[in-house]
Amino acid sequence: MKKPEPFTRRKFIKNTTGAAIVLSFPTIIPSSAFGANDKVQVAVLGVNGRGKDHIKGFQGLENAQVATLCDPDKNILTTRAGEFEATYGAKVKMEQDLRKVFNDKNIDAVSIATPNHWHTLAAIWAMQAGKDVYVEKPGTHNLYEGKKLIEAAKKYNRVVQHGVQLRSSVAIQEAIQHLRDGLIGNVYMARGLVFKWRPDIGDKGTEAVPAGLDYDLWTGPAEMRDFSRNYVHYNWHWSWNYGNGDVGNQGIHETDLCMWGLDVGLPTQIASMGGKFLWDDYKETPEVLTSTYHYPDQKKMIQFEVRPWMTNKEDGVGIGNIFYGSEGYMVVNGYNEYQTFLGRDKTPGPTRKEGGSHYQNFVDAVLAKNPAMCNAPVETAHLSSGLAHLGNIAYHTGRVLTFDPKTETFPGDDEANAMTKREYRAPYAIPKKI
Repeated sequence: MKKPEPFTRRKFIKNTTGAAIVLSFPTIIPSSAFGANDKVQVAVLGVNGRGKDHIKGFQGLENAQVATLCDPDKNILTTRAGEFEATYGAKVKMEQDLRKVFNDKNIDAVSIATPNHWHTLAAIWAMQAGKDVYVEKPGTHNLYEGKKLIEAAKKYNRVVQHGVQLRSSVAIQEAIQHLRDGLIGNVYMARGLVFKWRPDIGDKGTEAVPAGLDYDLWTGPAEMRDFSRNYVHYNWHWSWNYGNGDVGNQGIHETDLCMWGLDVGLPTQIASMGGKFLWDDYKETPEVLTSTYHYPDQKKMIQFEVRPWMTNKEDGVGIGNIFYGSEGYMVVNGYNEYQTFLGRDKTPGPTRKEGGSHYQNFVDAVLAKNPAMCNAPVETAHLSSGLAHLGNIAYHTGRVLTFDPKTETFPGDDEANAMTKREYRAPYAIPKKI
């Protein structure tokens, strides 16, 4: 097998019909090309969970500077600002209200690590204020938001990077090239695996809003509910009001790679079954979930498995992907490693382990004012998140669903169509007119 050519082109899905185009991207501009005064000034929104990695990631770059931290919980915000000063020897501005960040002319880009229900609205507001956006996965909380996110990025010509860092991994880029070059033959199926340890979270009931938390801001677009530590701060992932379960959490990395590897958009048939089999706790989303996405015209299929507890691994993988082809199969372990096995005897083929900087890729695109340089452009945020949303809708209905990727609707299915969008709480609504 010849050595693959250097990965100098990014291939992304142009629309939900699965049609794709290949774009030639300019050479990535090195950090050394910019002076100290050309650093991108970044505000990190949401600093309790993934936001901590955002702070570290951007502050570690030569051409970026974390200038502001924003969180509706003043307690977390103060703690994180103190850690920032102790680590980097510099003070950082603090804001509770993200709208004040958008009004700050000194901020060039925002990095969104809020709960899922805030991702799209925060991104749209930021773009309307002239900011570029790095948004954590999933880029959206429901299918409708994906179209609005793309609409805003195009209208305001902003750089949008979706937080699926495997897109910037040298190894995974090479793996995709192998799939395109036919290393494992006709690639007909992808399998996404999310086997994470998710214990009983109990039921903590409701209580008064703790001092320092702006709970109205934290709730934002979601339905207002009494404060509870069942969902503030981390376990909102397992409540439909704020999160999307593990297929819409960790699973977005894998849904994205499944679609990228198969070179498909959204499917036409979806089935999903699962439930809560282990814990009698507050979690609303299924602990165990098996979803199937069928592309009959392309003769391809995606299988997706979520398991929360004791389980085997598949070819050594608990978080990752497996691609099946007519001449072999490929195993992707995590974000930065792949292996291939060829023929009936599973002869080891090409393998590689090497990462890359997703934050650097975003900052380079911002400095070049070129959205096309992003390894995970806004379209991927809609599609990879959308696949998870479709699986969750099928789970809710308990039926095999038929979907039209062109219109992004379920023809003649009012029940399923009603689940593609949520009711927004004023004044935190997705703008109808972007």
